Amino acid sequence: MGRRGLLAAALGAGTAAALGGAAGPAAAAQAAGRGSCGKRRIPPGGIGMHLYTMRGPLATDFAGTLQQLSDIGYATVGVSGRHGHNAQQIRGMIDDAGLSAVLEHVAWDIVRGSGLPQAIEDVHTLGGQWVVVPSLPGAMHTPAGFREAARIMNEAGRACRDAGLQQVLFHNHGSDHATVDGEVLFDILVNETDPHLVAFEFDVFWASRGGADPLTYFRRYPGRFPALHVKDMAENGDFADVGSGVLDFPRMFQGAKSGGVRQWLVEHDNPADPFATARNSYEYLAALRY
Repeated sequence: MGRRGLLAAALGAGTAAALGGAAGPAAAAQAAGRGSCGKRRIPPGGIGMHLYTMRGPLATDFAGTLQQLSDIGYATVGVSGRHGHNAQQIRGMIDDAGLSAVLEHVAWDIVRGSGLPQAIEDVHTLGGQWVVVPSLPGAMHTPAGFREAARIMNEAGRACRDAGLQQVLFHNHGSDHATVDGEVLFDILVNETDPHLVAFEFDVFWASRGGADPLTYFRRYPGRFPALHVKDMAENGDFADVGSGVLDFPRMFQGAKSGGVRQWLVEHDNPADPFATARNSYEYLAALRY
C-alpha cells in the first residue's frame, strides 16, 4: 500500500486537518471524535506508558521519571530496559511512585531458551501479568519461521500460564504484516497459536504502517489484544505524540472491547521531549471519547 492509501486507511472517518487544527490534546480528542458521537472512555487505570519512550530520562533518574509519570496521571507502565536495576529494585520504585507494572519485554532468545523461568519470576516480582516478545529475528520473517515462532510461543505461553501469569504476548512491527509467499506473516501467529496461551501487545502505529487495520483485527480475533501500544503517525509517516497525528483512534477503539483491550500503553519511539510527549499523549487519551 502506498503512503497515500496508508494514510487514508489510518485516518478512517477522521481528518488530519481536524487533528492538526485543534488547540491542544483535549481539543484534538474532541476533533478526532466528531464523527463517532461516542460516550465510551478509556478507564483511567488502563492508561499506561511503555517505558521505552522514557529511556533517556530513566537512564539518569529512574525513580524520578516514574514519579513524574504518576504525577501526570499514568496508572501503569510496561517495562522495557532496566538501566542497571534488577526487578526487585524496579518494583520498589514503581510502588513508591504509585504505579503498577503490567508487563515486561523479554528478548526472543530468552523466551525460547533456558532463561524463560527467570523471566517469568521477574515479571511476578515486578507485579506484572505478561511476558512480551518484542520482535522476531529477521531471518524468521518467512511463513516457516512464523510457524516455528507460533509453536515456541505456545510452549512459552503454557509455561507462563502454569506459573500463574497471563498469556505470553507478541509485539508487532510493520514487517510482521508483510505478505510472503501468499501468506500474511502476522496472521500465521494469530491463527496458529492457542488463544489461552498466546495473545498480542498490538502496536497500532506499526500495524497501520504495515497496511493492517487495527479495528478489523479487533473484530476478527476477539479477545486476542489485551494490551496496545498507542502511538500516532505524522502526515509524513513518522512518529507523533498521541493525538497530534493522523491515526483515527476513536474509530479504532470502537473495537477495543471486542479485541479484549485492557491496557492502552503510550509509546513514541523517538520523542524530542519525552515528558512533553508523556503529558500530551496522556491528556489526549484521558479526554478521548469513542
